[in-house]
Amino acid sequence: MRTVVQRVASAAVRWDGGEASIGPGYCLLVGVADTDQDRDADYLADKLLKLRVFSDEAGKFNLSATQVNAAFLVISQFTLFADARGQNRPSFLHAARPEQGRPLLERFIARLHASGLRVETGSFGAQMAVELVNDGPVTIVLSTDAWDPRIG
Repeated sequence: MRTVVQRVASAAVRWDGGEASIGPGYCLLVGVADTDQDRDADYLADKLLKLRVFSDEAGKFNLSATQVNAAFLVISQFTLFADARGQNRPSFLHAARPEQGRPLLERFIARLHASGLRVETGSFGAQMAVELVNDGPVTIVLSTDAWDPRIG
């Protein structure tokens, strides 16, 4: 699994038939690979709950989402597994099919939700519009697989 983690002052997502928004916390673009398993969803959720990128009184990254009562906006993003090393049109062969990706994303969301923090989501597989105010800016990419983002 991969996620683009953006620390936000606020974030919102809209799709045909719905919308969700959060205040301070994380906007997460989450992709599931065809090789991912339950342990990947659990590991990534646990990592995000403990990741210390919120500032303490001294301005240092010392506080986790649980310590600051952060909210999560989780948006499915299969394009995180795009492979553009070949031609100019990316391949998505390593992104999980919906029948595999949806349950793993739901497990990931449930694990975050079990922390007691607020969790909002987009709509799996829908065309969505995302708006956010990146705080910092802080943007981090996390991956449970060996990731080689080179394009050459």
